[in-house]
Amino acid sequence: MAQALEQIERASVLVHMRPLFEMNDEQFEEFCRLNRDLRIEMTAEGDLIIMPPTFSRTGNRNAKLTAQLGVWTDADGTGFSFDSSALFVLPNGAKRSPDASWVSKSRLASLTEEERAKFLPLCPDLVVELRSSSDSLAELQEKMREYMNNGARLGWLLDPTTRSVYVYGEDGAIEEIKDAERVEGEPLLAGFVLDLQGIWDVGF
Repeated sequence: MAQALEQIERASVLVHMRPLFEMNDEQFEEFCRLNRDLRIEMTAEGDLIIMPPTFSRTGNRNAKLTAQLGVWTDADGTGFSFDSSALFVLPNGAKRSPDASWVSKSRLASLTEEERAKFLPLCPDLVVELRSSSDSLAELQEKMREYMNNGARLGWLLDPTTRSVYVYGEDGAIEEIKDAERVEGEPLLAGFVLDLQGIWDVGF
């Protein structure tokens, strides 16, 4: 019973908008401002996805993931890393917030100051999604394919339930690494190795 309640509490809600209502970019931004406690995405079809706050273990895992990527990013100096609160407008019109992501400095430099001040109009070079207890693996895999089809160069789908990593390559290849202890970012993220032990084992 407790497990069922946890899954219900953490589940995302899909809100169909079209054809009754179509939200433009300005309205979407205002909607996000009015609901700051929620993670909100929009599909390429214009449907809203409302994601409630995560539970403690998922939040701890995501903090460790973001910290590792951030430390490497600062030392490397070739790009910028983002946490799960950052939203990107993909080329297909979808508005997505990966659990962690990285964008090269050269790509950000090509944007105007106005574009850099808002939701970035691009797909990150690296996208990472961390599966929670209520996430459908199939839906996350579809989301990863969307990222790759919209310009991501490397994608990692982390599944703590099986300690597996799905690695999505720029060439369309998908590799599943079972019982993974680490995953390397080469060649895109030179020298970056994500240590998965602390992400799998939160300690509480």
